[in-house]
Amino acid sequence: PILYSYFRSSCSWRVRIALALKGISYDLVPVNLIKDGGQQFSAEFKALNPMQQVPALKIDGITLSQSLAIINYLEETHPNPRLLPQDPKKRAQVRMIADHIVSGIQPLQNLSVLKQMGEKKMEWAQNCISSGFQALEQILQHTAGRYCVGDEVSMADLCLVPQVANAERFKVDMGPYPTITRINKSLLELEAFKISHPSRQPDTPAELRA
Repeated sequence: PILYSYFRSSCSWRVRIALALKGISYDLVPVNLIKDGGQQFSAEFKALNPMQQVPALKIDGITLSQSLAIINYLEETHPNPRLLPQDPKKRAQVRMIADHIVSGIQPLQNLSVLKQMGEKKMEWAQNCISSGFQALEQILQHTAGRYCVGDEVSMADLCLVPQVANAERFKVDMGPYPTITRINKSLLELEAFKISHPSRQPDTPAELRA
């Protein structure tokens, strides 16, 4: 498999965690979203992913984009360890939390949106993340065990950790979100989350390396 990724992209990080958890080795091709006006806009990359976004994964003779579509494919082709619970109610909760982050928070504060916000980008990002986290904290108080849903790492957790990293980058006050903070801390102790971390990627700038 070949993963097209940017060290700081939260969507790419989700997929890196899934690959690490499933024990799938891959080659990484960095796509710098800032350099050269954004390498994702090159004709070569557009042919690979017409949405001109990372991640993209070449695997088993197909090319997939969209992090949750990629993670679902990995789940179906490499079922162990599972990232979706067997219980239908818990599985629905995992998907709900993942969608909450992937659709309701992350796109509102991603690079393409922030570029259009100009000087207000920090304030905008903080507001988007805070309002999303207020709802998420409430949800997790009902679903969480050690992790987002019970005590097994799930697709929801793969979405949570990169989003918390974004929140910290945009200096969001995490005080009102003790459940999110606790789960994030537990997840960052796991090897798959450590090796996939933005500070440990081949394209991480020297000053941001762990």
